[in-house]
Amino acid sequence: MDEELLSRQPPQSLEAEQAVLGSILIDSRCVADIIGILKPDDFFLEQNREIYETIYTMFNFSETIDPVTVLDKMRALGNYHDNSRDYIMQLMEITPTAANAVRYANIVREKSMLRGLGNAASEIAQLVGEQVGTPSEILEAAERKIYALRKGENRDSLEHIGTIMFKVFDRLNELAMSDSAIPGLSTGLRDLDTKINGLNKSDLLLIAARPAMGKTSFALNIGLNVAKKYASTVAIFSLEMSREQLAMRLLSGESFVDSQKLMTGKLENEEWTKLTMAATALSQTDIRVDDNPAITVAEMNAKLRRVENLGLVIIDYLQLMTGSGYGKASENRVQVVGEISRSLKIMAKELNVPVICLSQLSRAVESRQDKRPIMSDLRESGAIEQDADAILFLYRDDYYNENSEEKNVAECIVAKNRHGETGTVKLQWLPQYTTFADREWKHAE
Repeated sequence: MDEELLSRQPPQSLEAEQAVLGSILIDSRCVADIIGILKPDDFFLEQNREIYETIYTMFNFSETIDPVTVLDKMRALGNYHDNSRDYIMQLMEITPTAANAVRYANIVREKSMLRGLGNAASEIAQLVGEQVGTPSEILEAAERKIYALRKGENRDSLEHIGTIMFKVFDRLNELAMSDSAIPGLSTGLRDLDTKINGLNKSDLLLIAARPAMGKTSFALNIGLNVAKKYASTVAIFSLEMSREQLAMRLLSGESFVDSQKLMTGKLENEEWTKLTMAATALSQTDIRVDDNPAITVAEMNAKLRRVENLGLVIIDYLQLMTGSGYGKASENRVQVVGEISRSLKIMAKELNVPVICLSQLSRAVESRQDKRPIMSDLRESGAIEQDADAILFLYRDDYYNENSEEKNVAECIVAKNRHGETGTVKLQWLPQYTTFADREWKHAE
């Protein structure tokens, strides 16, 4: 019975925990190495966790760490117990050497990860047993729990500059051998590519505009070009439009059949032929669409990590996304949007692909004489400005001015660009096909 009980105990190594603490108390110079590996929650025994938490706090404030100062700090933090002094002395006596402190810390970390995995497995089993939600929802919840463990796996983020230089030169050689004039993926719009240097890996690009400016069509243009030119997977998360509506947009742009005719289905024989050819071409691309209106960044991340050959992610649009709190009434929407934008940047970095996120603009635009968007028009969060690597605004003068001299001309205003200059790129807007093109481009019938 005792053996059975022992086997059920969570993974732990009290010896390693004690050796970590003993090493620190013997030689405080090893604290810096250990802090990068262990957090207080990684300790299984509460007493060990309290001692390490005290040391952790002292290190943050650059305080001297030795048995006397640690005991004094424990008193100040309320972590001191009757046996604390004796236990600390014991820790120093049983630790053979501080030279192996990092190895001891890694053992503690490994056991902590196993406990976390066990807890996640138990929670998943509980969800399955109670049948909370549909099987797909339970699967998503399980993936979120596992992914949360993965996020904390790599804590050593400091890399020597020499190693980084090797990577930089590898990238430079890759660019030198490439036929492309830009370092990133092409948007399919030459002037825009020149301005922003294409779509670069790990970048978060924000495309913002007032309603009816064509931001969804603009993003689809880019997504289709990437899917066709690079034969890579383009993932589209549509929180507003259904899969079928998105497909209709793509079909109109690819076939050059009037989108209004597609809505009615009243088509000529020639147009049916064009649609068939376009549908065949689109089917040969690897564009994947998710139209779940309540998706979170964590759920997106979980799905995208299973996609091979991922080239680009498109999200339509930011303000419709659900935060990690799942839309609680008490949540501040500004904070939620800020959390989402930060999470999207982290996701882009982890997946190492460009992420395009669409965004609405505030109504403040409408009250100005010059209705071209500016940074302050971004809705609900100033954090978006900080997180995005590039911010593009779409503006069409003929939308506001019937007598505009620039009929069917769209301005793509590059308001922020970490890889180049800001400025305005003028594009051709083809409303009947809901698509954009370079100014000099002409459709060959």
